Amino acid sequence: MKNIKVLVLEGGNNEEHEVSLITAKQVKNSLSNLNIYYDAIKVSPDTFEKDITKFSSDHICFNALHGTFGEDGKIQKILKKKNFKHTHSNIKASSISFNKALTKKEIQDTSILTPEFLTLNYQEINNKILFDIFLKFGSFVIKPISSGSSYGVKILKDEKSIVSFLKNYDAFSKIYYKHQILLIEKFIEGRELSVSVTERDRKSCPVEVTEIIPNNSFFDYESKYTLGFSKHILPAQLPKHIYEKCKLDAKLVHDIKMPRNK
Repeated sequence: MKNIKVLVLEGGNNEEHEVSLITAKQVKNSLSNLNIYYDAIKVSPDTFEKDITKFSSDHICFNALHGTFGEDGKIQKILKKKNFKHTHSNIKASSISFNKALTKKEIQDTSILTPEFLTLNYQEINNKILFDIFLKFGSFVIKPISSGSSYGVKILKDEKSIVSFLKNYDAFSKIYYKHQILLIEKFIEGRELSVSVTERDRKSCPVEVTEIIPNNSFFDYESKYTLGFSKHILPAQLPKHIYEKCKLDAKLVHDIKMPRNK
């Protein structure tokens, strides 16, 4: 452990900048507690390829970035080019999983069920389109196709909520214009369950099931990143067959998205 050198990648230039700094702070605290040497770099997409050359490639880059140019494969591509090892997923897995529509298409021929969906440019949103979608799906969810999983999410459950959303659409369009394409997905009521997957010796292993209970009506951005706004239960209290299916599904998705040496 003493010979390991870690470079923490933090910040970024997107709507999740501050969240990344909080993540990086916790990472650095943990590294200090483990007596592992580390440096840190505040990432700017415009200069990162040059900035990273200030560090030797014997560092392992810990990716504490959130959102674009952190989770979407772009920074992973630069790190590979510069011969840096890094945490988290590779280029292809990151680019697919960051795009919600591509992720859904990737698993469409598997046993995993996923809600019906369509995609729209944010400029196409209007009264007729939203009510047509409501007739097709019933309650539905709108969210940027490529952003953090809870950023800019809006659940429209009835006609009243659609009217209210349209009245305030200028505020939402300020969020959506950065991402352009929106995912429109049939809303399905349920519990928030999360499964991480790790790899050891090129074998994937799902790490237990966590249930997340938010203070808000769903696990939104505030619930995810505000202290005390959600409760995490590990292991999740589920019937055994559902618990095991969650783990198997997570492993299946991971194995699809993790082509070796790419």
